[in-house]
Amino acid sequence: MSKYWSPIVSKLKPYVPGEQPRIANLVKLNTNECPYGPSEKVLDAIAAAASSDLRLYPDPLALKLRQAIAVRYGVTAEEVFVGNGSDEVLAHIFAGLLKHDAPLLYPDISYSFYSTYARLFEIDTVEIPLSDRFEIDLADYDRPCGAIILPNPNAPTGIALPLADIERLVASHPDQPVVIDEAYVDFGGQSAAELVSKYENLLVVQTFSKSRALAGLRVGFAIGQRPLIEALERVKDSFNSYPLGRPAQAGAIAAIEDEAWFEDTRAKIIASRDRLTAELTARGFEVLPSSANFVFARHPGHRGETLMKALRERAVLVRHFAKPRISDFLRITIGTDAECARLIEALDEIL
Repeated sequence: MSKYWSPIVSKLKPYVPGEQPRIANLVKLNTNECPYGPSEKVLDAIAAAASSDLRLYPDPLALKLRQAIAVRYGVTAEEVFVGNGSDEVLAHIFAGLLKHDAPLLYPDISYSFYSTYARLFEIDTVEIPLSDRFEIDLADYDRPCGAIILPNPNAPTGIALPLADIERLVASHPDQPVVIDEAYVDFGGQSAAELVSKYENLLVVQTFSKSRALAGLRVGFAIGQRPLIEALERVKDSFNSYPLGRPAQAGAIAAIEDEAWFEDTRAKIIASRDRLTAELTARGFEVLPSSANFVFARHPGHRGETLMKALRERAVLVRHFAKPRISDFLRITIGTDAECARLIEALDEIL
């Protein structure tokens, strides 16, 4: 421990991102990246933005991007907040909306950045256990709390809640902010963005990293009624008024407007997910029902860590979580059909 640290630093347990190694002929199925490159319109827009104007600050309001997102989701630009990836958006949410006298609720098996942010911002939390089927049981959230955050679909399980269930949760907690983290919603879930006009306590978070193939550009956003968005803006402008550069704003606008690329790409990923699920099931895996761009699977005859290491020896990366209840599961990103075939070939050798 450094004597120069602030007291909070020694208490932190930082989030551990997925491995990004350099291995020859690697099949990388561990970080839920899109297996296909972004729209050509996105690349053209980024190239056009990489001009001498980079000497100038970007629009701190990202107004054109917020307007494009607003058109896509049927809201106003004033109801949209954008940030440097949805992780930064979530950080502002934790700082600005989720710290109250009563605890924050979220699932015990979920996006591990939630607990990281809770420690960073010193937020009291209660982790609500998933059911025996690894599902979120909303009846367990019927308790006193200061706020709620849920991923839908959940990660790493991939299981989604119906929109009607989300609405019941939001309606039953009118005095608490309810945040729905929809990083993977485009692969089979139903967005709660359409409920924003009805519920002042609802905030919906999405990202360009997955279904728009822009993990390397770092753009995320939130949709909510004006008071919630204003809270995030106050946090942002007390921290960094220019989170999105000119190329990021230009590329994200092109991405949100290219609906044909979006529909084609997510359809291919969903079809590949269904085929991979069938292949894994045929080999004895238990595969949870996924509405995401990954599957969560375990084999009754093999430990998860052992399988993960054996796959890595064959240049196939998957994600393993050394946590109670899920230590035998592997989270497998949906790659191209060729990448999924490499995975199955490697598993056949191992099994």
